Amino acid sequence: MSPTDSFSDDVNGYHHHASSSSGSLEQGRSEIDKQKYSKDSVFFRDGVRRIDFVLSYIDDKDDQRKQERRRVYESNLQKVGLELETEDKTESEDGKTYFVKIHAPWEVLATYADVLKIKVPFKVNDIPDNSEIPMNWLSTPFRLPEHIMNPEPDYFTAPFNKSKSDFFLIEDKETFFPPSTRNRIVYYILARCPYFKDECGDRDKKGIKRLLNNGTYTAAFPLHDSRYWTKSKDPNCESERFNLYKYWAKFFCFFKEQPLNLVRKYYGEKIGIYFAWLGFYTEMLFFAAVVGTICFVYGFLTYDDNEWSKEICSEEIGGNIVMCPLCDQKCTYWRLNITCNSSWQSHLFDNVATVFFAIFMGIWVTLFLEFWKRRQARLEYEWDLVDFEEEQQQLQLRPEYETKCTNRKLNRITQEMEPYLPITSKCARICLSGATVLLWVSIVSLVQFISYRLAVYASFASIMKNNTATNLDVVAPYVTPQLATSVTASCINFVIIMILNLLYERVAIKITDMEIPKTHLEYENKLTVKMFLFQFVNYYSSCFYVAFFKGKFVGYPGNYTYMFGSSKLRNEECEPGGCLIELTTQLVIVMTGKQVWGNIQEALVPWLMNWWGSRKARSHPESLYSRWEQDYDLQGFGQLGLFYEYLEMVIQFGFITLFVASFPLAPLLALINNIIEVRVDAWKLTTQFRRPVAAKAHSIGAWEEILGGMAVLSVVTNAFIVAFTSDMIPRLVYMYAYRTHDELNMKGYINNSLSVFNISHLFKNLQENEIPDVLLLCRYRDYRYPPDDKKRYEHNMQFWHILAAKLAFIIIMEHVVFMVKFFVAWMIPDVPSDVRARVKRERYLVQEYLHNYEVEKLKIQLSQNSNNDFKAESMLILEYFLLYVQLSRATQ
Repeated sequence: MSPTDSFSDDVNGYHHHASSSSGSLEQGRSEIDKQKYSKDSVFFRDGVRRIDFVLSYIDDKDDQRKQERRRVYESNLQKVGLELETEDKTESEDGKTYFVKIHAPWEVLATYADVLKIKVPFKVNDIPDNSEIPMNWLSTPFRLPEHIMNPEPDYFTAPFNKSKSDFFLIEDKETFFPPSTRNRIVYYILARCPYFKDECGDRDKKGIKRLLNNGTYTAAFPLHDSRYWTKSKDPNCESERFNLYKYWAKFFCFFKEQPLNLVRKYYGEKIGIYFAWLGFYTEMLFFAAVVGTICFVYGFLTYDDNEWSKEICSEEIGGNIVMCPLCDQKCTYWRLNITCNSSWQSHLFDNVATVFFAIFMGIWVTLFLEFWKRRQARLEYEWDLVDFEEEQQQLQLRPEYETKCTNRKLNRITQEMEPYLPITSKCARICLSGATVLLWVSIVSLVQFISYRLAVYASFASIMKNNTATNLDVVAPYVTPQLATSVTASCINFVIIMILNLLYERVAIKITDMEIPKTHLEYENKLTVKMFLFQFVNYYSSCFYVAFFKGKFVGYPGNYTYMFGSSKLRNEECEPGGCLIELTTQLVIVMTGKQVWGNIQEALVPWLMNWWGSRKARSHPESLYSRWEQDYDLQGFGQLGLFYEYLEMVIQFGFITLFVASFPLAPLLALINNIIEVRVDAWKLTTQFRRPVAAKAHSIGAWEEILGGMAVLSVVTNAFIVAFTSDMIPRLVYMYAYRTHDELNMKGYINNSLSVFNISHLFKNLQENEIPDVLLLCRYRDYRYPPDDKKRYEHNMQFWHILAAKLAFIIIMEHVVFMVKFFVAWMIPDVPSDVRARVKRERYLVQEYLHNYEVEKLKIQLSQNSNNDFKAESMLILEYFLLYVQLSRATQ
């Protein structure tokens, strides 16, 4: 029997439906009532029954269907046992919105707490906490008051059982279930309550989500318990929202610990686990930021030891080296020393410390994931999530699925007919969805952007340089065509990314809707994969291009490689200092721009919308601006609210892991952003959004697998960046194998790394006297035989030695890092030993106390029986029962 049917008609004695329309309150009476009590309250008009949920609607007299749906739906809610009280539209700010306040009495809460197996306290935790931290006094400035960090005592808990309610620590039935649990139970009922009459039999018409989708109701939300900037005047109100704002949401609390237990108590475990993960991620970023800063400082301190940059900047060496044109038509020859500044800047990130930091980050990401598993396991125990399974509300059928699937089949579990999608239709939709995703990823994100980048490069290169071959003076002392292109293209690329994000979001939602996922959990998982894939390509495609494609397939003068065959778009070349500085520029602009824009958008947009929506009500006294209207004027958090928060952080995680070898300061930028992000998210959730429905979650879900995949990929990408994007390997090969002097240094490296091209070979069909008066030789970045060699312009042996060294480095680095990663993962258990012991202890105590409770209850029943024979027989049964229990324990 369902809990909806478990209430008899006697339970309807709890029903109360105080509607201003049904009660026919006069306008004058309403005005008097407004002055009698403060409407900034979370209780019914009687001041006793707590408002657990609020429904709002605008009465459209022309739409009889909506009126009938509301009447039937609210009537069915009353039959379940919920109590309703309606605020007439004359008492609302806009004069047209009705508010239905819902209260769940004890019988309803107890019944559904039993159904949902909600864990409640039955005994105070008597296990001593011996986890003392050495030198704990150092953390005093970062601590919050004890009543904020631990708003509830630590209890042993067990799933609630209505028939054994006296087993649990129930002091006051009105406050036994906290508001977050109450609104979760009420939402569970709202999501399943039908809005059809029993005689109709249309069992698909049920749930508040469908009523919101078809416009029957405009909003459904639980109430905040107070204003965020001041405590509630009602002494029975906890004012936890005020405490969250004061100790958590203010920016100047950025150095304080997060009150995660209070966050969990107020918002539920799902939101609590997100902020726990975000805080832990930020803490771990501190260590990566410190090491990355040290590597950057090392590059700065060894600035003057950069021999190859000295050669580039030297008038005798770099000033006399003439480089071949960077494009075909308007570009001219240029001197090497104009890249002086970029070569110095490149040394800050392209040095020996780069290799160390790449290896360190490969190990750091493993430590982060493993320690998070341990932290998550501890939270599972502390928040009573050890035996948690996906709740039925997460597995319920989506209204869209019920609407679009007209076929029916028997559910073997419930033995009821339910809609289903035929396997042929499902496969066709999945194939079409996959093809659409692949099309968008490959064509829009890669091909168009690379074509755009090459076009911008060609135009900038032609503008930055003069057209005359005889004039090789520097046009811009500090700006080369490559640098100008890199900065400008990165900025324009960031704007395009932001625009494409909006497009990708719509496309991902459309594709996911096309697949018609069955449950909300399945819908969220499918959308997660698509959105992450789109965002991955959108944000990282330009970085992958610069790191692994630019300058790799260029060709040589007279035989350049072109994109799209005859498109006249020549593949880009790297500067003599390498492409690493361009990758750094791309990473800095996109990563920093995204973080700054994201924080501004997250804070400013909801604030402006709320400010505009509540502009009229701000002029009214607080006592007349009702708590439900205040929350109604806020933004809805939405079912996918946390989805976008996780997505934002996972994209940032990719920046600091996949390409961190090119920019050691990336973790520092991420750390600064996350310190702000925690408070911005806390501020907007506490002040700008309606209170979300509390939901349970024992982990970060599919994001944990995505982070693990990115951690493995980061080892590969960083190894390739050091080998192929950085000049580290060619320098080492030169210093140990090809230097022309006895000293172990880099002198002569620049001349060795540039090949020679005879310009006259461009004019093969002309006579010698017809060749224009131009330079005879120009240099280009490659390792090829000179023009006077028999194998001219073919790759020389040094090229193959460098390639072999690069491949060897990749293999060695990957194997070393992966071995350390797997060893660290094996050494660190996912669940701390003390947590494992506490879980076993709690399970034992639950069994022990339940056994004692049953025995005592049975003894009381026997003592009340006056029949001695029956008592003797019963005592014998009791002895056998106790013996059975002891034997059962002995065999466990």
